[in-house]
Amino acid sequence: MKIGQAVSEILAEGQDALQSQIAETRNLIYSSPATLAYNSPGAEGYGVKRAGLSIPGSVMLIVSPGCCGRNTSELSERPEYRQRFFYLTMDETDLITGRHLTKIPEAVEEMIAFLPEKPSVIMICITCVDALLGTDMDRVCRKAEAAAGVPVRPCYMYALTREGRKPPMVHVRQSLYDLLEKRQRKVHNANILGFFNGVDQDSELYKLLKSVGVSQIQTLKDCETPEDFYAMAEANFNLVLYLEALPAAEDLYKRLNIPFIQMNQLYQTDKIAAQYEALGRALGVNFDFEADQKQAEAVFSHLKDTASGWQFAVGEVADANPFELALALLREGLQVKTIYGTVVSEYWPWLTKIAALDPEVRIMDNTAPEMMAYRPDTSVPTVAIGADAVYYYRDVPRTAKVAWRNSRQPFGFEGVKKFVQAIEEAIVSVNLKKGKGGEDEGI
Repeated sequence: MKIGQAVSEILAEGQDALQSQIAETRNLIYSSPATLAYNSPGAEGYGVKRAGLSIPGSVMLIVSPGCCGRNTSELSERPEYRQRFFYLTMDETDLITGRHLTKIPEAVEEMIAFLPEKPSVIMICITCVDALLGTDMDRVCRKAEAAAGVPVRPCYMYALTREGRKPPMVHVRQSLYDLLEKRQRKVHNANILGFFNGVDQDSELYKLLKSVGVSQIQTLKDCETPEDFYAMAEANFNLVLYLEALPAAEDLYKRLNIPFIQMNQLYQTDKIAAQYEALGRALGVNFDFEADQKQAEAVFSHLKDTASGWQFAVGEVADANPFELALALLREGLQVKTIYGTVVSEYWPWLTKIAALDPEVRIMDNTAPEMMAYRPDTSVPTVAIGADAVYYYRDVPRTAKVAWRNSRQPFGFEGVKKFVQAIEEAIVSVNLKKGKGGEDEGI
């Protein structure tokens, strides 16, 4: 796929051409979004390291060369992570012979002897070195668990496998939920799986579930004790809101017979409504969300006035899928100029609908080497959405910058309302700054 192709051109070439071109260009990539996260799946946000410590009372042993653990030192400064990271440094002999693997059980025993209280779980975090060595970490963890007397599970900080079939963030979810053991299911309990930073509790999702008797809704983020986590095995069903949690949900269905329902983080209001209707049918209930839907539609309508004369650049480092979000904006009559993201076949239906509304929308593949020299269009005031789009527009005047990365994940109609509010505040701020004669640098 060429950089800056119009969506109509991509569609004209067909899906087969798309897959072929992606494969051809994967020998050299420009990892701009990954670089914003220090090019490590464990470096920023809820990467492998924070995700691996989601269970209260857990600690982590990082087994790596010294350079791979450098980002953890900053994370260790946060009060909630103090005395939770331990290191087993690999030397050159370890790298060649794999000798370090024999040291892990001893290191785990030393951790337990050092800590004032026995940890609930010990996570062993390994790096690309063991990916290349082909280490069987399940076997290593079983041996360490026998020595330590506490659960020991692996998590993989493999940047090499981030684009693969089972990337690190998929695997760490499976490792964590693998700790749940069979319990009596409770009809009023449900789990939300997918987001390590939890879901915005203002979302109508909570209100709707409680309206039909689901009174206990648990997420990993909201577990305050190890028992809170283990009680997740009592759920009557799991609600999967993010695709990377799907393999873990499938495991829980096979092992503990907990069924799961998948929903997606969407911004098209009619699609959100359709999801709630489908969820209602699966549960055998009717949800009353009409008022929430009308409020979301109203704020989108208001945005059309506020953003008159502005174009949108939608990035992929945000709490949204850039193609679905761009389609939502286009359907509301807003002008989307650019989408930053990697096109895969799963997005083809969205591309088709985007092209029907505006065939000239440009797709910029963040992984293409040509993006190193990319400079965005500066002729029209732009709303840059997503950390990657904000980065590309960092020096462009008349830019309303909305990173749209939240402490808790937005969801449903409430997510739409807060998203629109963030955009309107950014536009108003830029306009005010310009009106006051200040520096025209955006926000």
